[in-house]
Amino acid sequence: MSDSGSQTLERGLAVLLELGRHPEGLTVAEAAAACGLHRSITYRLLVSLHRTGFAARDDEGRFTVGPTATDLADHSRPRLRDVAEPVLHQLALEIDATASLVEVVGDAAVTTVVAEPPTDGPRFSYRLGNRDPLDRGAGGLAALASGPARPGEPARVAEIRAAGLVTTSAELNPGAHGIAAPLPGWQVLAAVNVVTSRPELLTSAAEPIRRAVRAISAALG
Repeated sequence: MSDSGSQTLERGLAVLLELGRHPEGLTVAEAAAACGLHRSITYRLLVSLHRTGFAARDDEGRFTVGPTATDLADHSRPRLRDVAEPVLHQLALEIDATASLVEVVGDAAVTTVVAEPPTDGPRFSYRLGNRDPLDRGAGGLAALASGPARPGEPARVAEIRAAGLVTTSAELNPGAHGIAAPLPGWQVLAAVNVVTSRPELLTSAAEPIRRAVRAISAALG
């Protein structure tokens, strides 16, 4: 029995791996250069990956990891929302404020998990599916910072990526203060987010939010 394997398969996997390293996408020429392959070979591999859903292609001809690869990864690792939900409920209880999970979906920061504190009283609350811009507000900025640097990202995202935390005031709603931390290491760009009317919480909630990020990230092993 031959153990030589399939060169075409190995090359295709190499291209797919390279796409995973470049969430901003790669052109055929860029992928070929990154993998050390001829452009015609790379093009055929990308066409096959695109046809099977392992790669996606935008209108400008840039290829990214496709939904089939994402689904495969989701089945083999803990699901972010399932892992985050109990941690966020503990965070909301600890800081007495609404905590949420924010994910980048297209050009928006979308709230995908909400954890309310058990106490009564006025507070900012986010509904599931809430959409905010990515260039304003703690949640969207921190979610962008959970991934590698991308062309055209807001200048302060790099600072947030280095600091591991961001605070904002009245960027989306008057009287609202936000504090969020990036959640690196998942298939999606995401962040733990807290919005409050109490400015003092921006200081006291910093360490609890960092602990929440560490607890969620620990699920990756």
